[in-house]
Amino acid sequence: MLQSKIRPKVSLPLIRTLFSGLLIVLAAFTFGYGLGIKGFYASFAGFPKVVLNQETPPERNVDFSSFWQIWNTLDASYYDKTKLVPSEMVQGAIKGLVAAVGDPYTVFLSPDENKVAEEDLQGNFEGVGIQIGYIGTQLAVMSPLPGTPAFEAGIQAGDFIIGIKDEQKQIERVTNGMTLPEAVQIIRGPAGSKITLSLLREGSDEPMLVDVVRRAIDVPSVLLAYVGDDESVAHLSVLRFGGETKVEWDKKVSEILVKPDLSGVIIDLRNNPGGYLQGAIDLGTDFLEKNDVVVIEQAGDGRQQEYRTQNIGRLKSMKIAVLVNKGSASASEILAGALRDNKNITIIGTNSFGKGTIQEPLQLEKGAGLHITIAKWLTPNGTWVNGEGIAPDIDVKDDPETEADEQLVAAIDFIAKNKLTSK
Repeated sequence: MLQSKIRPKVSLPLIRTLFSGLLIVLAAFTFGYGLGIKGFYASFAGFPKVVLNQETPPERNVDFSSFWQIWNTLDASYYDKTKLVPSEMVQGAIKGLVAAVGDPYTVFLSPDENKVAEEDLQGNFEGVGIQIGYIGTQLAVMSPLPGTPAFEAGIQAGDFIIGIKDEQKQIERVTNGMTLPEAVQIIRGPAGSKITLSLLREGSDEPMLVDVVRRAIDVPSVLLAYVGDDESVAHLSVLRFGGETKVEWDKKVSEILVKPDLSGVIIDLRNNPGGYLQGAIDLGTDFLEKNDVVVIEQAGDGRQQEYRTQNIGRLKSMKIAVLVNKGSASASEILAGALRDNKNITIIGTNSFGKGTIQEPLQLEKGAGLHITIAKWLTPNGTWVNGEGIAPDIDVKDDPETEADEQLVAAIDFIAKNKLTSK
């Protein structure tokens, strides 16, 4: 998920305007309520009384009478009163409000779900090691992280997730209508536990069942190796654009700059699902001239904001190749598009994912959050890749039946055939 800069916490009075806010489900609390003309009153142990106003704000022409009619009917007539947990009912209503927008990337996060989202960007969690998203309206694998249980089990970017089964959690569900946070909560679990994914792969008519044993995942965001017959090509793998990516990137670039007889650099964005918008801008700066456009953010009303480089790139004179595949999404596509549009840098691999929107993560009180789509993004020449992806200049498919990395080999050959260039 591509995210813009994090804003300060949102206070309770702004919840109505921003459609953000979530009552924490308390392990134990006392509850009292009264339904009247002016509001629904709820008090929790250790917390002040909260008034949920039934009256429609004057700036909103919305009829909430059906909502309160259903609430009152449930309260009066539902047979199992233990299921009527007001905080959970409010949470469900808010989730439904956000889901009604019809955007799978605009989601309301409970404190636990929000914590998981932050852990994903930092690269430290227990699970199977896949990034998930949507292809159309179907839940799908955006990328399996290298070296993780999912990667080792043969799960591929683009696999549709049809169903999820976890016997330990006593969960067996199809994924139709499932939100991203719900799916992550089910797939995530303690190390050593097993989950079964029902996957449908392109070109197949029958789903396959894949058992994966979870384990601790600690994935750095940037890796560096030297490849080629004489190890003269720097292979920089960027696995995500998280909070530590810029620091890790700077360390690797510093190593590259003192490497003698370097013939080129391969930027490997395969299976990188994205992350922070600023990360793509920071990395793009190292290959471009000062004041080059990296990405254009376009708001719903058509207003555009250009994000430009602030410095001259440290690697701008290097011969560069970029690797992408179906698992390259969002911020990865921003970086690849910026390098192609500004410097005609060659992209190798297969078509990228095609996620062309920007989400802003709002951090709310008590640890909850809202990821809300605030804009679409365009490459410097004005292309919107949403649903289409970025097509490579050199199309190379990786053969899963071989041990060789055909795409990486193609990038090494490309660098070898082109001398070091400078501007």
